[in-house]
Amino acid sequence: MRPLAGTWTDRDNLNCPRNIYYFGSTFFVAQLPIVMRKLALVFFLLSIVSAGFAQKQGQALIDSLLTELPRAAEDTNKVLLLAGLCYNYYPINPDQGINYGKQALALADKLDWAYGIAQVNGNLGINYAVKADYDKSIEHFLVSLKTHQTLGNKSNTATTLVNIGNIYLLTSNYPNALDYYLNALKIQEEIDNKKGIALCLSNIGLIYKNQSEFNKALDYFLRALKINETVGTKNAIANNLSSIGIIYDSQQEYPKALEYFSNALKIQEELGVTDGIAKTLSYIGNTCFNQGDYANALQNLFKSLELSKSSKSALVRGDVQGVIGSIYLEMAREPKRKPELDRYFSGNKTAALQRSKIYLDSAIVIQQATDNLKGLASSYKSLSSVSALLGNYQAAYDAQSRYKIVSDSIFNLEKEKKITQTAMQYEFDKKETATKAAQEKKDALAQAELKKQKLVRNGFIGGFALVLVFMGIFYVQRNKIKAGKKRSDELLLNILPEAVAEELKAKGSADAQLIDQATVLFTDFEKFTQISQQMSPTELVNEINECYSAFDRIMEQYGIEKIKTIGDAYMAAGGLPLPKPTHATDTVRAALAIRDFMEEHNAKRIAAGLPSFDIRIGIHSGPLVAGIVGVKKFAYDIWGDTVNTAARMESSGVAGKVNISRDTFELVKAQFQCEHRGKVSAKDKGEVDMYFVEDNKKIT
Repeated sequence: MRPLAGTWTDRDNLNCPRNIYYFGSTFFVAQLPIVMRKLALVFFLLSIVSAGFAQKQGQALIDSLLTELPRAAEDTNKVLLLAGLCYNYYPINPDQGINYGKQALALADKLDWAYGIAQVNGNLGINYAVKADYDKSIEHFLVSLKTHQTLGNKSNTATTLVNIGNIYLLTSNYPNALDYYLNALKIQEEIDNKKGIALCLSNIGLIYKNQSEFNKALDYFLRALKINETVGTKNAIANNLSSIGIIYDSQQEYPKALEYFSNALKIQEELGVTDGIAKTLSYIGNTCFNQGDYANALQNLFKSLELSKSSKSALVRGDVQGVIGSIYLEMAREPKRKPELDRYFSGNKTAALQRSKIYLDSAIVIQQATDNLKGLASSYKSLSSVSALLGNYQAAYDAQSRYKIVSDSIFNLEKEKKITQTAMQYEFDKKETATKAAQEKKDALAQAELKKQKLVRNGFIGGFALVLVFMGIFYVQRNKIKAGKKRSDELLLNILPEAVAEELKAKGSADAQLIDQATVLFTDFEKFTQISQQMSPTELVNEINECYSAFDRIMEQYGIEKIKTIGDAYMAAGGLPLPKPTHATDTVRAALAIRDFMEEHNAKRIAAGLPSFDIRIGIHSGPLVAGIVGVKKFAYDIWGDTVNTAARMESSGVAGKVNISRDTFELVKAQFQCEHRGKVSAKDKGEVDMYFVEDNKKIT
């Protein structure tokens, strides 16, 4: 399935340049490239500009405010003028906006004007958000929130809660974003603000969409749509319809997707929103492509392309050209697409491929300029296929190489994103636990007070005896808690390295680390599948457990961190989470110990007439990223090209040998005797220098 072109919501994770965020009473479509600091986002807050300027916009409004400013007295009106400049500068010069905001805040503080303080902090939050200084943005929004709450202004409180939620959404902190949206929703429901309710529901739907929880996302988008249809907010209705269409496209329910996209398109055409029409046409074209209707796909995509040219919408234009290029590619290489090939190219495959290349080349230029890595990866992959079919194998190789580079970048970014989400989930869960514990403590104190009064009424002796009972319970519970904590710590250390576990306990999260130099080890049993068929399930599990238990002891002996096991593969790494200068030597020593153990173990099994496993071991050294992944069953993991290369060292090795890369060899050649194997072909790596470690006799 081809992912949608530029969308109103966060797209399928294959090709996603855009999000829609709803602020205040309206919405903004924000470019969301991989490099978040390039994001220019827009917040819509309650207007704080005086009525005299209400009809002016943009530079005209700024000029009016600047003209009025020198004549303003040092009062609340000047605060409003400065705050208005702060707000209106955010799209064109946020630094200037911050300058005026700081002046406004200083005067508001001097006048001790709480309302002005709240509004100016909100506007400063906007400017810092545009600069991608999210910590400063949150800082100012929180001051604004607290002040609005103190003033009892529920409408502004709800708006600020949404804006804080938007910052957390942009930084993929979904638990906190959801928390703020739900609090805003509660207030909007209290004051019966229908537009505000729909806004919150739409943003909550986006959170679930980003997490691929499509059913939950669909529920919230449908609820928002129902309210917006009642209120009659056509822009919001169109956005909800598009969001729902994207969900159905993701679930491959193409007729439903087209129904919602078509309804959104009607509204956008009625409103004359050119950008919206271009995007929705691209959704319709992409969905038609997904269901094999190439004629309608191209018809809508070309309409979208024409509109996106006139509106200078680069993101949509780049994605649409990529989809068109892919359609022409499919016509050329899929025999079942011969009718379309005949219709559009008179059956000439070369002509179709050449036209595909033109569109893919154009798409790549735009996707590079807009940092659309996922779209870029898709276009490079298609271009590689086109070049190969045209017989230009060097160009095909170059495009495939670029596809691999971009894909690896996306993979690492997605991993980092998951780590961030995991850490934030931990913080969210901790907060919820603390809230629950505080309430339980209050309930316990209340119960204790009631029992205390009863004890007094029943007399000193009975009360004293009851106190003794409570003391006994207290000590028993305390001992249970201590034992439970000890057990929890032990289990945590079984999952995470000690340094990471301590960091997690100390601050509630563990940061991902870029390790400059580490050594990764992979092992694998040769012909595992064939040999395992000779054993019963119980025998197989016992054998694997015995081997892995021995490997675990060896890792502990040499200070190597076990990462995980995947079937019959065992993965470990030296030099993390804390740097260690001997990481390569220690890892090779551990590998040789594993080799020696397996030789002795296999000899015993062969003597007993039992099947045995020969082991391959591969090692590579280099930089990698390490951190916690997962939300519920989290685990410490590593990733990066170093990990991939280590896996290739194992798969390219020989049973009973320790196969190392040149990078590892350079680090251990003074300690080990090694045999240069020459350049060996490794999957996805080409010809790579490899070495067998002969023994560890040089180690003292």
